[in-house]
Amino acid sequence: MKKWMLTGVVLVATLSFLSAQTKKPATKPGISQSVARGKKVYEQYCLTCHQVDGGGVPHMNPPLIKTSYVLGDKAVLAQIVLKGMQASVPIDDEYYSNNMPPHSFLKDQEIADVLTFIRNNFGNKATAVTPDEVKAVRAKQ
Repeated sequence: MKKWMLTGVVLVATLSFLSAQTKKPATKPGISQSVARGKKVYEQYCLTCHQVDGGGVPHMNPPLIKTSYVLGDKAVLAQIVLKGMQASVPIDDEYYSNNMPPHSFLKDQEIADVLTFIRNNFGNKATAVTPDEVKAVRAKQ
């Protein structure tokens, strides 16, 4: 009787261990897909200026690593992507002077995805950007 009970306990413990090993970590629904799509947009349109690591080019192209622009107001960030930036501006007390062309040709979903990618990579942790948020910014132009 003890032998059967011990075998049952070992079996239950083994199954519990294996079950725990196959569970996927919890993630916010949709954010991982948005980040994956955003990475492709980043590689096609942003990487050349902002670099593979998001570090930018000193005094030319701003870094995307934990800056107030990236982690701050999502509408401001969306506006920059849509309208570009033509002036020398300070970002976290450093000036950057290379013009950024407007990317208004991108769809709202693509802009939301690339901004979500940027806001969740390069050491950043921020909320996702939705297509509706981009659409609202675009409507104000």
